Amino acid sequence: MSTARTALLLAGLTALFLAVGYVIGGEGGVIIALGIALATNLFAYWNSDKIVLRMYGARQVDARDAPGYYGIVEQLARRAELPMPKVYIIDNPQPNAFATGRNPENAAVAATTGLLKILDHDEVAGVMAHELAHVKNRDTLIMTITATIAGALGMLANFALFFGGSGRNNPLGPIGAILIMILAPLAAMLVQMAISRTREYAADRAGAEICGRPMWLASALEKLEHASRRIDNPVAEDNPATAHLFIVNPLHARATDGLFSTHPSMANRVQRLREMAGAVGPWG
Repeated sequence: MSTARTALLLAGLTALFLAVGYVIGGEGGVIIALGIALATNLFAYWNSDKIVLRMYGARQVDARDAPGYYGIVEQLARRAELPMPKVYIIDNPQPNAFATGRNPENAAVAATTGLLKILDHDEVAGVMAHELAHVKNRDTLIMTITATIAGALGMLANFALFFGGSGRNNPLGPIGAILIMILAPLAAMLVQMAISRTREYAADRAGAEICGRPMWLASALEKLEHASRRIDNPVAEDNPATAHLFIVNPLHARATDGLFSTHPSMANRVQRLREMAGAVGPWG
């Protein structure tokens, strides 16, 4: 993503912080919220990747712990001319994966145990090539920062419910606090919508180019789509602002999950990869 788009997104999230602060405590609340927003932005830049990995209980592995998986990432990183990222496994039956990190020199890729279980070698390579494409396109910084800030925004909204309704500086009183609580999930949705869905298409294309086989990724996406609909990811359900990190939408178990759909149509993604495969050779 461009620097300008990143700055615009962070400015929008900061504005949300200020609005919540105003509801909590009027002008004084705005100042407090601004301070929180600035501190959160700075903290997220340096630590958001670690927070997300810790949130999902990711454990780092090396060539001894997971030789097949680690070897795939190592080979693809060389093909993509990227520094070797840190490699993680998440103990979760839902097959999924994501990349994180503020730049290619500090990147990490993570795959769930469910993904490594149901995909074959070529399909894992397709998925990890997609994640390395996010690293190469520098999507990962904005992905992790937005997840962190959206979570902080939700906590600030909870603060509004418990402490904002009765404060003498609160311009809207209890009604304002209740509205903030209702709108908190929508704030997370706005974060997802602010991340252009086109980045997934771009990562699909770049990932197919990195691994050299578009159909590896197409096959993997179809499997992940079907399995993720049947298998819950409780951590993602509790933290919907992180859903946009994953290669396929991890949310499905709750009625509100439709509000947080950030991924393009899987049929469209697969079709584009099939067309790309047809253009470069019979990979299927």
